[in-house]
Amino acid sequence: MAPLLFLLITTLAVNAVGRFNSAAAEHGLGTWPVAIRFGLAVMFIVTGISHFVGMREALIDMVPPWLPAAAALVTVTGVLELFGAIGLLLRPTRPWAAGGLGLMLILMFPANVHLALTGENLPWDDQLVPRTAMQAVFLAAVLAVLIPEIWARRGAQRQYAPGATSKPSAL
Repeated sequence: MAPLLFLLITTLAVNAVGRFNSAAAEHGLGTWPVAIRFGLAVMFIVTGISHFVGMREALIDMVPPWLPAAAALVTVTGVLELFGAIGLLLRPTRPWAAGGLGLMLILMFPANVHLALTGENLPWDDQLVPRTAMQAVFLAAVLAVLIPEIWARRGAQRQYAPGATSKPSAL
């Protein structure tokens, strides 16, 4: 539940700052894709850190037994989450980071299912339906960042195509 709260609170805060501060709005902070991008970055920084501090053992236990080297997988996914979070904030890497984080959410979903099906005395938000719903929200947020990035880059490529009369816009 905490990752969802980090995503929602950061997204709403960034959007509000952009809507009520004209200087911030000039940098796009009042738009939903930008606000969601910041929300995802904060969420993945927090979850990435949790792969090393605080929840490491619980995350290792979540790894399905049919996957090898659970501790190494938790380390690798933590590093990828941290790099992905940073990548969301850098213009050249935004679409790659969003795409990679989306793929990672899909690939890590079996760990969520494993926990929900084998865990004992789980809190309500670790049950299968709530965890699946949260994963769907996270994936939708990634798509809300990825799709506008792809559209903007395709538009810039078309605008800068041979014979075009203007230069590409800043992304």
